[in-house]
Amino acid sequence: MAVSLRATRAIPFSSLISRALSSPSLNSEADLKSSPFFAHNKSLPLRTDHKDKNVQWVFLGCPGVGKGTYASRLSSLLGVPHIATGDLVREELNSSGPLASQLKEIVNHGQLVSDEIIINLLSKRLEAGEAKGESGFILDGFPRTIRQAEILEGVTDIDLVVNLKLQEEALLAKCLGRRICSECGGNYNIASIDIKGENGKPGMYMAPLLPPPHCATKLIQRSDDTEEVVKERLRVYNEMSQPVEEFYRQRGKLLEFNLPGGIPESWPKLLQALNIEDHEVKQSAAA
Repeated sequence: MAVSLRATRAIPFSSLISRALSSPSLNSEADLKSSPFFAHNKSLPLRTDHKDKNVQWVFLGCPGVGKGTYASRLSSLLGVPHIATGDLVREELNSSGPLASQLKEIVNHGQLVSDEIIINLLSKRLEAGEAKGESGFILDGFPRTIRQAEILEGVTDIDLVVNLKLQEEALLAKCLGRRICSECGGNYNIASIDIKGENGKPGMYMAPLLPPPHCATKLIQRSDDTEEVVKERLRVYNEMSQPVEEFYRQRGKLLEFNLPGGIPESWPKLLQALNIEDHEVKQSAAA
């Protein structure tokens, strides 16, 4: 799949989102694209040999599939911020802000946070990034609804949407195995996944991502990572994700990537699918 990059827009992205969301006259993608503040960007050739701060990518995928892991790695490789809406929600949950109690009720029941709340949190994050001179982004966990996708498509031309996929059995095990270090905030996973191949389908092995010794005694589990809540979260996501996937598929922007296993197997294959060179991966393969 050919991947192109876009030039940075002249109008602050966060301002565009706020205006698009608040404008009563912008009720469809066509309305958004015809608005005077829509930014038409020119294509640039993909650059894989150095950091490129103009990428505007989205990562889709079920909760627990590894969006954050792979988006974060690409963020470091390409030199653009990784913005995870899930992290924004958790930060708000841990705050004493007015949304905290409302969000706790939503998250603990495995429900999706409303468009208005997500876009408000995202807009604040982008404004803070703009103040620090950030450009480009890799969004993780946004958009999750057609309305969110229309707003995003109306204010910027997303280059690529990477849709990560993983067997549901592995997804459930990964979600239940997630742990966070209460001291440093590091993310780990204690699940050891070993699925045997059946009916012509390949097997899958995913080693646990264990913490270093100084974090091992400080691990906590997210309150919403229970089997009941995770299954409901996956059901809701699958129900709502299909229209969003089709939205980007029709625009030729969707790259569907089936994770073949853990990071050692999946990372080099994902880079290959994205036509990106990572010199460290090449050196490891040659060693």
